[in-house]
Amino acid sequence: MRLPSTKTLRAFQLAARSGSFKTAASQLFLTPSAVSHQIRALEEELGVPLFHRGARTLTLTDAGQTYLEEIEYLFERLDTATRELRARAGRSTLRLRVASFFASEFLLPRLAALHAAQPEIDLEIDTDGTGTDVHPPDADVSIVLGSGTWNDLQAHRLFSQTYVPACSPALFARTPITAIEQLDGQTLLVFEARKDGWERWAESAGLQMPRPRKRIAFNNMSSLVRATERSAGIGLIPATLSAERFRSKSLTRLLNHEWTTEDSYFLVHRSEVATRPEVIAFRQWILDELQAGALQAVLPPS
Repeated sequence: MRLPSTKTLRAFQLAARSGSFKTAASQLFLTPSAVSHQIRALEEELGVPLFHRGARTLTLTDAGQTYLEEIEYLFERLDTATRELRARAGRSTLRLRVASFFASEFLLPRLAALHAAQPEIDLEIDTDGTGTDVHPPDADVSIVLGSGTWNDLQAHRLFSQTYVPACSPALFARTPITAIEQLDGQTLLVFEARKDGWERWAESAGLQMPRPRKRIAFNNMSSLVRATERSAGIGLIPATLSAERFRSKSLTRLLNHEWTTEDSYFLVHRSEVATRPEVIAFRQWILDELQAGALQAVLPPS
């Protein structure tokens, strides 16, 4: 019997996990129709439907759920065998799932330092689009943003998520904003996942919500920050992770108040990997970086 290809099985696994052909396609760098075609061919090959397809929903059949559990186990065994083989050759591989904005602002600028500190560890880095509290089975360590409750996972809190108003130096030169009333009539940029961000920021400061000329919402923080740097409007920016942008003066922080949300960044992993040397080394490295003040606050202009 001809077995399905690992490519097809991986497409099924990702679609089953996310409940979305579109999400699986983005992770595989394919089109959603290509993933859908792969899954349909797999179902025909197996002779059973794996998904219930609704107008806006995608859920596993009983057969699909059973198959997913077997596929997860087989991929885990394959990953373990590969890791053990590499270890015998004197190499270790650490699979990281990192929130995209954390990756761009903290991890990627420090990759050279991480390599110098841990030259024997190879990295596989997956950046998700949202940074929400998800730790997939094929990751050893994840950096996630959430409230701190994860079943069956060990979590190490890194820092709180805080937001501050910011704009480009050019926009500030044209309109020096030193009071919340001056936000009236401006274009405000906001993160799609926190559409009420400006209201929450104003409320936490005990201030009246400004009356903007317009709002522009972005579905990822990196795009929001780039638009802010290019004078598209005034953005509500993650204060801690944007510290280097403030220091380099690509962004100007406005006003004195920052809104501390209920969420924090956490490093999470399963208990069974906690004693692996590469997990211990990475966890200690990132905690040492933060202890050394890698992300320091920058005050607004006086």
